Amino acid sequence: MADPSSYRPRPGEIPDTPGVYRFRDEHRRVIYVGKAKSLRQRLASYFQDLSGLHPRTRSMVTTAASVEWTVVSTEVEALQLEYTWIKEFDPRFNVKYRDDKSYPYLAVTMNEEFPRVQVMRGHKKKGVRYFGPYGHAWAIRDTVDLMLRVFPVRTCSAGVFRNAARTGRPCLLGYIDKCSAPCVGRISAEDHQDLAEEFCEFMAGRTGTYLRRLEQQMTAAAEDMEYERAARLRDDIGALRKAMEKNAVVLADATDADLVAVVEDELEAAVQIFHVRGGRIRGQRGWVTDKVEAVTTGGLVEHALQQLYGEEAGDAVPREVLVTALPEPVEPVQDWLTGRRGAQVSLRVPQRGDKKALMETVTQNARQALTLHKTKRASDLTTRSRALEEIAEALGLDSAPLRIECYDISHLQGEDVVASMVVFEDGLQRKSEYRRFEIKGFEGQDDVRSMHEVIFRRFRRYLAEKERTGEWADGAVGGEVTASAVEEDGRPRRFAYPPQLVVVDGGRPQVAAARRALDELGIDDVAVCGLAKRLEEVWLPEEEDPLVLPRTSEGLYLLQRVRDEAHRFAITYQRGKRAKRLRSGPLDAVAGLGETRKQALLKHFGSVKRLRAATVEQIQEVPGIGRKTAETVAAALAAAAPAGPAVNTATGEILDDEPPAPRPEPGPVVPPEPRPGTGATASPAPEPGPVAPEAGPEPQERTAERRPGGTADRGAAREPGPRTAGGGEPPRPAPADPAARPGGGEGVGGEADGKARDGDRERSPDGKDERRGQHA
Repeated sequence: MADPSSYRPRPGEIPDTPGVYRFRDEHRRVIYVGKAKSLRQRLASYFQDLSGLHPRTRSMVTTAASVEWTVVSTEVEALQLEYTWIKEFDPRFNVKYRDDKSYPYLAVTMNEEFPRVQVMRGHKKKGVRYFGPYGHAWAIRDTVDLMLRVFPVRTCSAGVFRNAARTGRPCLLGYIDKCSAPCVGRISAEDHQDLAEEFCEFMAGRTGTYLRRLEQQMTAAAEDMEYERAARLRDDIGALRKAMEKNAVVLADATDADLVAVVEDELEAAVQIFHVRGGRIRGQRGWVTDKVEAVTTGGLVEHALQQLYGEEAGDAVPREVLVTALPEPVEPVQDWLTGRRGAQVSLRVPQRGDKKALMETVTQNARQALTLHKTKRASDLTTRSRALEEIAEALGLDSAPLRIECYDISHLQGEDVVASMVVFEDGLQRKSEYRRFEIKGFEGQDDVRSMHEVIFRRFRRYLAEKERTGEWADGAVGGEVTASAVEEDGRPRRFAYPPQLVVVDGGRPQVAAARRALDELGIDDVAVCGLAKRLEEVWLPEEEDPLVLPRTSEGLYLLQRVRDEAHRFAITYQRGKRAKRLRSGPLDAVAGLGETRKQALLKHFGSVKRLRAATVEQIQEVPGIGRKTAETVAAALAAAAPAGPAVNTATGEILDDEPPAPRPEPGPVVPPEPRPGTGATASPAPEPGPVAPEAGPEPQERTAERRPGGTADRGAAREPGPRTAGGGEPPRPAPADPAARPGGGEGVGGEADGKARDGDRERSPDGKDERRGQHA
């Protein structure tokens, strides 16, 4: 535990201006980010007597080892910089709102030629109109199903769209008039864009004008005695009204507003947001957070607004934001929201009327969400704390291992050997800290050696980062941070934070290898253990017998989770690496040739075979390929050329008609001895002579007689013919038509012909197996 006075800036060093400050721990990791109207007054409040500080603030300042600050011009800039740094550094002592789920949105892809209506989650994309969020995806699909009757916008994927355009037939929705079928040209791109715009206008809440227009069209059709059209319009109006009923009117004046309610207790806080557009609730979402810092309700509201609008702009920020408590001061936050929207934004607490009643409803939802979360989280917190305590007690650690790293090795028969590192902090996954390793020190299968290499590389990087950050910190602690220093060391380093416990997937050999790697680096403050899969036993270094934890132990369960996650991460990487290797082609080995130019070469020549046969000048004709690149491609393909053409082993057909490399001249061949038990004698070998050039290893004709159906008679004797220097018969030209081969080509005889090849075992009369084409 650090003494705050050890890193307290000297009097007069801190400027009395707006700015943003950062506290770092002993590993140079950012643990807290804050903003202030006056940096001098705010930072001075952290260095008073520890007994007068809030418990969370006291924990933060005793964990920190240095403080830095950056001066800005206005409070609005400080607010924006604070949000940026919180997103970038993820400080452990800052309030972080996390979605309790990934909320679905109704999205219209207006950036496409033919806009598509679909359900989307995750980050928002440019050029896409979003409506929501909704509580459930089925609610979006029900609404879209009703509205497609009136707005038949495309809903199919790109693959279905292209397939329909190719075949000239629309999908089922096109036949039942729930899609305007732009894929087959029933509607132009401009008209489809207008249709999508009308859909978006209706979803945005401007429904009255469109309903009145439909009613006028229905009345006119009835007067003209077009009763079928009038009936369709009547059904369309009913469908739209039914879709509107799913979002009840809550504000009569067609208000666009977001209502943000915060409910808190001593340890946690819950936030609920209702999105009201056109007087109707269009979406709802909620967050729950731990109160890891001393913050007021207004401060929680400010953090929620940063989370909600930090990456939004334009109409996504409504004209009115209603909250349960105002941030202090409110003017910078309101100015920041105005800048995000590009127009005036009102930030206030509703005092009376419908808006206050709706705010009470939102607050009640937040209260229920916090109660439900505490019910779920209580057992989870207790379980994780008990698990860490059990691990510390079983392994003899001084304190609970708050950071655990687990390593696993994965390979397939010694190929594509990789390793994984997963990180658990406070018993929870921290996926941003996961790392992958490719074994480089040797080839082959050796899990123990691989484990030693991985542990050595990881902690060697830790020592290097520790030395580097220590040198940087000498001139930075207690002073103002320059822009260049922030860029150089502004992000968390990849291997800068050591674990309290290293877990390896394996038994005693793997644990000994990991301990030996740490000893070689002089690291003695990191515990090591291994978890063997067979009996789930825990191995410790220099211990003859394993440690067996009870099956009901929460500590064992946590170690199993950590081990299984490392195994999953490693095998996923190994499979991806193997699949990439299997999909690789000759062009992948060409240095400096990217995916775009590879596709351009294949598109121009049609195949790698034709590209290999092309000259450098012909390769230069491809756009984006210069002389040097063309020479590199030609040289790489020539070096990777196959020794001979590919042959289908089932039919004997040649798959590549390129001539093979010339073969050496044949030498004298000793005639084979006659087989025991037969009266046949071998014919004398002819004089060796030049071998005629071959078109490739064509399928050989058989001298054995064929049984009905094309099956070769294995008992029939064969006359030995001329042999090559390798000891086998030279291949003879195959018929041009596969059907002309003995046995009928692709029929049963063709299968037999494909099986009767050199190297197939054949039963001799004396019961011994021989390989045809070999000398006696």
